[in-house]
Amino acid sequence: MASISLRNIVKRYGTGPSAVQVIHGASAEVADGEFVVIVGPSGCGKSTLLRMVAGLEAVTGGEIAIGERVVNQVDPSERDIAMVFQNYALYPHMSVFDNMAYGLKIRSVPKEEIRRRVDQAARTLELSHLLDRKPRQLSGGQRQRVAMGRAIVRSPQVFLFDEPLSNLDAKLRAQTRLEIQKLHRSLRVTSLFVTHDQVEAMTLAERMIVMNAGRIEQIGTPEAVYARPASTFVAGFIGSPPMNLFTGRVQGSTLQMQGRQEDALALPAGLHLPDGERVLGVRPEHLRVQAGGAWTLQVEMVEMLGAERLVHGLMAGQMATVRIEGTAAAPQPGDRLPLAASAEHLHGFDAATGLRLAI
Repeated sequence: MASISLRNIVKRYGTGPSAVQVIHGASAEVADGEFVVIVGPSGCGKSTLLRMVAGLEAVTGGEIAIGERVVNQVDPSERDIAMVFQNYALYPHMSVFDNMAYGLKIRSVPKEEIRRRVDQAARTLELSHLLDRKPRQLSGGQRQRVAMGRAIVRSPQVFLFDEPLSNLDAKLRAQTRLEIQKLHRSLRVTSLFVTHDQVEAMTLAERMIVMNAGRIEQIGTPEAVYARPASTFVAGFIGSPPMNLFTGRVQGSTLQMQGRQEDALALPAGLHLPDGERVLGVRPEHLRVQAGGAWTLQVEMVEMLGAERLVHGLMAGQMATVRIEGTAAAPQPGDRLPLAASAEHLHGFDAATGLRLAI
């Protein structure tokens, strides 16, 4: 096993004035045995970053180190990594056993050692009864487990996962997430996992790297990123539903929205948000329905999600969502809900830069 160091990584396509830069000085440290998830919207550069670690994309600038060795110029086959892709990439004419063993066979690993490794991986992934089957005889979840088994038998220093659950339905994704968690607890191999699904990132990661437009916005544990997002992008991307963000001008104890004069939010006592153009953030679960609350939500729609309801509407002229208990009385469209929020649950950001403010 080994650590991974990303040191001011830059990636450009093309040369000269027409060059397009897609990664802008990304730096991060992944500890030996750590499971880190790279998350962000489509096109943010997360898969490109992973492919540079794998050696499938050349690095334009900066250094990538696996353990103590800088691998910028090292061939992918010499990096001692194993990669699991979105599309499984199984050989259809081979059995499950042969698919898992193929990488070892071409490395001339002795047959007895191949059998031992494949049997061990098959037991770990509950594939022992499927070793004689062909991929077409397997479900999507079973095929993905075979792809992971093929990576496990390599006994690599690093696992790289490129959106491996994207082709699975919701139930299988949840099940396979649990299997990946159990697998990591068992093997403790350094892992980088790429996904655009923030729920997937929150449930799998020991730490997460949030990317936006080729830049790293924040690195931290899921709990830290959720509780103290570093920017409005992170606040709006992490969380389901995302954080409510209200843009306006702070004047004393009031956030005056950009619009009608009467659209304003009274800031609660204890919140010290500096005057100027600001963004005020609050999670849907931190808005509570309270008689006499200083804020009012004009209800437009209610979603019933079983244990909870999401109430959507307008607050001070901007869209907002409130999370309430599923057993609570359901408000109706047109109702006006009085709301309150505590200062410790509010977040302040600079409107110009989007960066978090100390409040």
